[in-house]
Amino acid sequence: MKQDSSTIAWNAMGDEWFELAQTGEARNCFIMPNMLKFMGDVKGKKILDLGCGEGGYSRELTKRGAELVSIDCSEKAIEYATKLANDEKLQIQHFVRNSNDLFDIASEQFDIVLCSMMLMDCEDFEGTIREVVRVLKPGGRLFASVLHPCFDGNHDTGIGRQGQGIERQVVVKNYFEPREWEAPLYQGTVPVIWRHRTFEDYVKIFVGAGLTIVDLNEPRATDEQAKISVAMAWLQKIPLYLYWELKK
Repeated sequence: MKQDSSTIAWNAMGDEWFELAQTGEARNCFIMPNMLKFMGDVKGKKILDLGCGEGGYSRELTKRGAELVSIDCSEKAIEYATKLANDEKLQIQHFVRNSNDLFDIASEQFDIVLCSMMLMDCEDFEGTIREVVRVLKPGGRLFASVLHPCFDGNHDTGIGRQGQGIERQVVVKNYFEPREWEAPLYQGTVPVIWRHRTFEDYVKIFVGAGLTIVDLNEPRATDEQAKISVAMAWLQKIPLYLYWELKK
């Protein structure tokens, strides 16, 4: 398999990512619960978890009655995902593949493709979406989450003080400029590659590949979620994530 910059970066992150995936508040208390709710009933569905990481979604969706195939570009991720699935005696197929070259995955076989927080990382975004469309059944759905391109992309974010309170501020410097940079994940130390694309970029690539936008969601933290931390409380005011439902 040809390794691109994202493959190399995520392999280098290794154990740190797996620890964050198990304990990170953003993923476990907000991103994943909101995506599972967004997807709805998956019983009996055949699902491709593309960019599966340590396989948390795949394991949960399998428990909810779906048939899962899990793919990631990182060999370390797939080793970890396979071990965790086996530990729970879950029947999940795992493959190491780049998302833009699913060369041995048959066309038109999946009811759903899930891309959780991975499309903004793809070096070849257009190629990835072409492959997603190829493997989806007619009428199949793509569920995707990304960093919100308007509020958590090519911008400076930080903490500002207003009176006695703490507020998150987003300073938009050059929204229209494509950008690639290296930085650790939230609560992490090992740098990975980040890429900024505009909202328009996403729409044009999705629609250009033959997908129809069914629904969008900018998840907002509940009062209970906001109590977890200051960072979670920000999510009641600023949508840092954007969820898509698209149909082939």
